[in-house]
Formats: sequence, structure tokens, C-alpha cells
Amino acid sequence: MPGEHDHVTRSRHPSRWGRLLRHRWWDETDTRRALDAAALARVEQRIAASERAHSGEIRVCVEAGLPLSYLWRRASARERAVAMFGKLRVWDTEANNGVLIYLLLADHAIEIVADRGLARHVPQAHWQGIVGGMREDFRAGRFEAGLARAVDAVDALLRQHFPLAPGETNPNELPNRPVVDGG
Repeated sequence: MPGEHDHVTRSRHPSRWGRLLRHRWWDETDTRRALDAAALARVEQRIAASERAHSGEIRVCVEAGLPLSYLWRRASARERAVAMFGKLRVWDTEANNGVLIYLLLADHAIEIVADRGLARHVPQAHWQGIVGGMREDFRAGRFEAGLARAVDAVDALLRQHFPLAPGETNPNELPNRPVVDGG
């Protein structure tokens, strides 16, 4: 019916434009305010320490807002996280055990994308529990603590399912440095 369609079309535009403005409003300065260089270095060190005990790879990506092309087509934070999972080559580890922890500040969104090697061992509810804990820290403005909590939780899973044998070392297939605002 024409009236119903018109109403739906009108109601979508404010949310699209509101989201567009919110994502354009957030910028790299906001990301650096949430996680300064020292905090990012500590997260990097935490990842490196974690990877000494298992064969998995952990990547962290924090973005202030989505690129315009994602906003225009109303892409979700999950869609962007999966794209970054590919772009950062987290899927390309020998044992298929890479994990991406993704934060989208403008949408207050947290996504964890695990490669199939680890995902087959971990129920979705467990991932949701990790995200829930992170969300508590982020609401309180404790971004570094939330990321530390997530890295530790992923570390525990990787130690359980992909431990290193005595004398074995992690090949460190991916950088440990968090990616900020797309790279």
C-alpha cells in the first residue's frame, strides 16, 4: 500500500542520516582518547605474552566509525568486523585459529570473529559472555580493561584448544599491534 511504504521510507531516513552523522562525528582523536599510545602498547604486550602459550593469533581492531560506503548501505558492525578479519588476514593462519576482537566506537559495538579452527570448539553463548564482560568495562569508560579482559578470555580458549607442546613456539603469523581506525 502506498501510504505504508511512504511511512517506512520516511522513518528509515532519519536513522540513516543520524547514524551517518554519528559516524562522521567520531574520529581518530576519539579513538586515541579511548585508547592512547601507552594503552595500545600494553594491549600489544598482552597479546604477545598470550601467544607464547598457544599457537593461535589474536588481533584487535578499534575504529571510531564506519567508512562511508558501509554507512551508505547500512552495513552492520558485524559485517565490518568480518571484512577486517579478512583484510587483516586473521583467517590465514596455519591452524585456522585466529581471533579478531573488533570495537566500533560510534555504534558502541563489540564483535569477536573466530576462525573455524577455534569456532568449532566454542559455543556462541561463550563468545556472547566475553562480549558482555567487555561491554560492562566500556560503559564505564575502561576500554583498556575491557580489551585486557577479552584478550585474557580468548587466551584461555586458545590455551585449552591449541596449547604449545614443550619446546614448541608460536610462529607469530600476524602482528600483535592493535589496528586503529582501519590500519
